Amino acid sequence: MDELGRLPGIGPKSAQRIAFHLLKVAKEDALRLARTIVEVKERTVLCSTCFNIGIGERCAICGDDRRDRTVVCVVEDPRDIVAVERTREFRGRYHVLGGALNPIEGVGPEQLRIRELLGRIDTDGIAEVILCTNPNLEGDTTAMYLARLLRPLGVRVTRIASGLPVGGDLEYADELTLGRALEGRREVDA
Repeated sequence: MDELGRLPGIGPKSAQRIAFHLLKVAKEDALRLARTIVEVKERTVLCSTCFNIGIGERCAICGDDRRDRTVVCVVEDPRDIVAVERTREFRGRYHVLGGALNPIEGVGPEQLRIRELLGRIDTDGIAEVILCTNPNLEGDTTAMYLARLLRPLGVRVTRIASGLPVGGDLEYADELTLGRALEGRREVDA
């Protein structure tokens, strides 16, 4: 239970439920889970191109020739790729920074994979960089910093829109969210 409780999002009660579940299931099921965990830790590496999690030198996305190599979506973490991929709206490639600028925590440009991103611009023939960092202080700062570095290189630099969630009510939106929704407005097709 102590080890399970160290996992993110698992509190003491959840750890206890999982531990008792593992004791109750067939031995083969528990061993399959254990083998899978060991295999994941032994086989996964960071992609040499985009720094996503993969099994070989290149991740499945970088190895897919059907994806648009001229458009790169910059994210903070590999988990962000999973979120973007769930939308089924993006058919380009990615670049994982490994975090966001946060001087208070000691994270500066040197700690992120910014140099590698800049190196990909010419090498990969990138025409557009979509800044898909989190809509918080660190993510916005990182996006602004990257935009200043990328614009002189002649690539189109865009930022994901942020604003109101689908199904949300205006009266419950905070000022910043509503303000961003207004800034990111677009033409309505008739």
